[in-house]
Formats: sequence, structure tokens, C-alpha cells
Amino acid sequence: MKTTKQLLATALTAAAIFIGTNVKAQSVPKSALRFGVGVEGLLPTGGLLKDVSNVGLGGTARLQYGVADNLALTLTSGYYNFFGKKINDNFDAKYPSFGLVPVKAGIKAFVAQNFYLSGEVGAAFETRDVYAGVTGKPQGNGKATKLIASPGIGWANQKWDVGARYENFSGQDNNYGTVGLRIAYGFGL
Repeated sequence: MKTTKQLLATALTAAAIFIGTNVKAQSVPKSALRFGVGVEGLLPTGGLLKDVSNVGLGGTARLQYGVADNLALTLTSGYYNFFGKKINDNFDAKYPSFGLVPVKAGIKAFVAQNFYLSGEVGAAFETRDVYAGVTGKPQGNGKATKLIASPGIGWANQKWDVGARYENFSGQDNNYGTVGLRIAYGFGL
């Protein structure tokens, strides 16, 4: 009950801040380029990744091009690091950290003042064999390349972009997903 009240208070405070800002409805005017740099908080949601990590942190750069006043094309890349968790509560041993390099193309559609829906697809390149982290030795598939599909929602103004999304990584024989929160600062080019 206490957690529900805290969540509701946080949501109402965020809504008041967002409603109280007087900014244009779009973050990318038609035919304009915009560049943003963001910090990513990531939570593994399934598959083998959830077995070896509880949390991830990343950094991304995004280039946006406005095709209309309420629609932008995006190109995003960066690095995600998933920190290894303890193998067993009785031992100090941890799984090794696991990294991904995402490269995604997408679209942002503003549906209300400052609020958008987004979708991205692309590839993620694993920097370590995730199976080796579990078994201690490679399992034959090595560092894999995954297909990324990522729907999201967010809020953006002329400088800030805050977005939440789900990312599904699929391919080979180990599929997994993450829930991500991105906070970014951007500027026009």
C-alpha cells in the first residue's frame, strides 16, 4: 500500500511538471536535424540475460530528422552494460558483465503536446558469449547478433527527452528482453 501511494505521488508530481511547461508540441521541426545524448537504465525481463544480470546501464546517441512537425525519423546507437549478479548467495562469485552495442532506426510520432509514441528496429551486437558466463565455457554460438524490436512512449521538449520502452532481443537460441528508461539532452544541428 505504501509503495502504491509513493508511485501515485510520483506520477502526479511528474504530470504537474510536464503540464506546467509551456513548450511546442514537437521536439523536431519539419526538415530539421537534432542530436541527443542519453543515459539508459535497463532491467532484464526474461531469458538467459535475467539469469546472469539484475540491472544494466548504458549510454546512447540519437540523431533525429523531422519529416513533419509531429513525426521524426531516428537513428540510435550506443553501449549497454549488464552487470553480473552473484551466482549463489553462499559464494562471492559473480557472473561476468555482459555488453551489447545496439544500432536502431525508428520513428517518433507526437500524439499530444510533448508526448510521443516510438518504435525502433535494428541489430544488437553482443560483446561476450552470454552462455560462457553461465557455464564457464563457450557453447559454440559465440558472440551473437540479435534482432531488436522496441516499442516505447515518452515526453520531449526542445532540450530534454525522457522515454520508456521495452526491447526484445531475438536470434540464435537465446532470446531475452529489457525494460529501459532513457533520459537525454538534445540540441539542433
